[in-house]
Order: sequence, then structure tokens, then C-alpha cells
Amino acid sequence: MIRVQPMVEPLDRTVSFYDQIGGEQGLKELVERFYDLMDLESDFKELRETHGESLDNAREKLFLFLSGYLGGPDRYISQFGHPRLKARHMPFSIGSVERDQWVVCMGRAMMDQNIPEPIMDRMLQSFFGVADWMKNRDD
Repeated sequence: MIRVQPMVEPLDRTVSFYDQIGGEQGLKELVERFYDLMDLESDFKELRETHGESLDNAREKLFLFLSGYLGGPDRYISQFGHPRLKARHMPFSIGSVERDQWVVCMGRAMMDQNIPEPIMDRMLQSFFGVADWMKNRDD
């Protein structure tokens, strides 16, 4: 019997996503690419409009939050306390369009950063769950 090996390496569950994407530098690059795409691509128009004129504050806070969320240092909590994601996002109108654009934008950013597919798939699954929970508007 011939055994076919998978084309991608299995996900290493003993190492945090934070470390698997390159630690602090890898996360910074991912967040920068995410917001660059959001700012440049018309596919993300509605998502971009929810962020106001400048993306600087959002870039910093997403980096801080994802650091801890992905298994690295809890930078956001040490500066701002509990994330209270839903409460902090209530001022923004978030429906299915914004949710989907956020997840697709992050997926493109991960692809651009050459994050391995098994890691990307698991992260996107987690991100979708959080993004769906963040919806505060019926479509």
C-alpha cells in the first residue's frame, strides 16, 4: 500500500500561534499588512469606513491585543485591562459585511506574510468566531 504524505505540515499545538507566525516582528508585520490592505483595497470599503480617518490607533491596539490572544505577551491587558471586545466595539456598526471583510482582509494579510496554511486556517476559524460574536447590527 502506498501512503500519500500531506502537502502541508501538521499544526504544532505545542508552540503558540504567536511564535509560529514569527513572534513580535511577525505579528507587527501581519498587523501592518492587514491595515495596509484595508486602506488600499476597495474590497474592504465598508470595513475601512468603520475606522475613521486614521488607522494608527487601531493598528497599535490590534497588535497589543493579538499578542496575548495568540499566546504571546499580554500587552493589551497590561495597558488597558480586560479587552471587553464587544463593549469596546459597540460604537461601531458591525454587520455581516464588516465581519466578512475583516476576516477576508486578515486572510489576505496572512497569505501575504506566508503564514503556513494549517496555522492560517486555525487562526481564521478563531477570528471568524470572534468577528461573528462582535456583530451588533442585523442585516
